[in-house]
Amino acid sequence: MTGQVPPLAGFSVGITAARRAEDLGALLIRKGAEVHYGPAIRIVPLADDTELHAATLRLLAEPVDTVVATTGIGFRGWIEAAEGWGLSQALLGALAGTRVFARGPKATGAVRAAGLAEAYSPESESNAEVLAELLQSGVDGRRIAVQLHGKPLPYFVESLRAAGAEVIEIPVYRWVGPADPRQLDRLLERALGGCVDALLFTSAPAAASTIATAKRTGRLPALIRAFERRVLAGCVGPITAAPLAALGIRTVTPERARIGALARTVATTLSESAPRLRAAQGQLELRGQAALLDGDLRELPPAPMAVLRAMATRPGQVVSRRALAAVLPGHGEEHAVEAAVARLRSGLGSGDLVQTVVKRGYRLCVKESSAEEADRT
Repeated sequence: MTGQVPPLAGFSVGITAARRAEDLGALLIRKGAEVHYGPAIRIVPLADDTELHAATLRLLAEPVDTVVATTGIGFRGWIEAAEGWGLSQALLGALAGTRVFARGPKATGAVRAAGLAEAYSPESESNAEVLAELLQSGVDGRRIAVQLHGKPLPYFVESLRAAGAEVIEIPVYRWVGPADPRQLDRLLERALGGCVDALLFTSAPAAASTIATAKRTGRLPALIRAFERRVLAGCVGPITAAPLAALGIRTVTPERARIGALARTVATTLSESAPRLRAAQGQLELRGQAALLDGDLRELPPAPMAVLRAMATRPGQVVSRRALAAVLPGHGEEHAVEAAVARLRSGLGSGDLVQTVVKRGYRLCVKESSAEEADRT
């Protein structure tokens, strides 16, 4: 951070989360970011669903040996649904006599909040580790209840059944498409137009839904290029990042899968990767949607910012009007470059920083680069 300027001031961040989006947004706003929301999924609780009720009654009729809690929200939802049916005490009593496997800290917290104790919880929050531990402990002849997390877990369930277990699937909630797809569509347009510097994901279904939406609308290749060039993909953990990683998209993840840690990681990554140049007026730092000139934040419209970013990749060198026209939103004509440069000079409050080279183009008057250009710039 330079002076009193927050680390994310001048950056625009998009959030695709369905749950706790406002909590994550508040953390980013406190760090100075401009936040845009585009939920990629929607959680549909199944508290009144006959399938969940039937699975619960089946478990109560013949208690299970092991329970697998895959998500905190799902496990809590199950207990709350049982309470609505007048079955919570019976369910908790049945679960108290079982081995409880919890997939990570959130599921563990929900298990403990219900007055139960977990027998096993992997630090990786991986279903694969939970499955491996179950199989290693021996499941032949055992009855196992698996709380699903938004969609079926066929490999997990079938692996247990193949090893001799009887499995009861507990469908507590499911993921579906967003209630208003236009919000995600607008967020994608902002990302493709260079108006979003990072897209954040807090669940694998949200990442998969974003990819599916881009693919369905013919924008997946452009989205992948945006991630390659300048949009940061931030994920709360490696499981969330998997759909993006499958497409070769680089992601950043915090050491602990928490939204607070994600906000800090994104702030650090964006701030540290911002190109910094030495100009006569002081240090020039290029943030996503603004420039920091000698400690003063100068917000810039997309076209002037695109021109500044292009010249900053070749500090002190002449960049032709044609090359600058190519980076303008919508790939404007060369005369649009002149207008963008005029707005850039006005926005920076200095006419000397951008020099006109007659019949050749423009150049950024800087002394030397003090930081390597970020890969995404």
